[in-house]
Amino acid sequence: MIKKNLKTIIATALITLSPIVIGLIMWDKLPEKIATHFGANGLADQYSSKAFAVFGLPCVLLGIHLLCILATKLDPKHSNITDKNFKLVLWITPLLSLVLTVLCFAYSINNTIPVVTVIIIFMGVLFTVIGNLMPKVKQNYSLGIKIPPTLHDKENWYKTHRFAGKIWVIGGVIICLTAVFENIFVFMALTLILAFAPMVYSYAIASRKDGTSSK
Repeated sequence: MIKKNLKTIIATALITLSPIVIGLIMWDKLPEKIATHFGANGLADQYSSKAFAVFGLPCVLLGIHLLCILATKLDPKHSNITDKNFKLVLWITPLLSLVLTVLCFAYSINNTIPVVTVIIIFMGVLFTVIGNLMPKVKQNYSLGIKIPPTLHDKENWYKTHRFAGKIWVIGGVIICLTAVFENIFVFMALTLILAFAPMVYSYAIASRKDGTSSK
C-alpha cells in the first residue's frame, strides 16, 4: 500500500509543509504573535509565536499525517482499505494544513477574515466528500464507524455505512449552507448529529438482530 502510493505520500507530505514557504514569503508582514485558536465568536483567543506558527504547526501536522499513514498500514484489516480510501487518508491532513495555517496567517494580518465561515464550509465539504465514499468502505479499524456492532458484523457495517453516507452528504451540504450565519453552535450541533446518528443506527440494528435471534 505504502510502496504503491509512495509518490502521493511524498507529495502530500510536502503540501503539509508548504505553509512554511508561504509563511517565509509573508514573514515581514506577519506579527510576532499569530492567532492559532479561535472562539465561538470567530475571534482569536489564543496566540503562538511567529516561529511556531510558521515552522512548528506544519511540522506537528506532518507528524499527524505520518501517524495516520502508519496506523492505516498496521491495521489488521488493511487489505480491506481500497486505494481510493487510502488516498482520502493521505489528503485530509495536507488540506487541513493549508487551510488552517494560511487562515491563521491571513487573520493575523487582517482580522476581518471570516474564520468561522471558512472553517464551517471546509468541514461541510469534507463531510460531503467522505459521505460519498462511506458506503464503499469495507470493514477495517482505520476508516469509518468503528464500533463493536459494525466490527463484529459485516451486514451491520454495510447498513450503517450506507446510512452514514446518506446523512453525511446531506449534512455536509446543510453545514455549508448554514455557514452564512457564522454560528459555531449550529455547526457543532450538526456535527454531533452526524457523528452519533450512525452509531445509534448501528446499535439499533444489532439490538433488533439480537431480539430476532433470541426468539
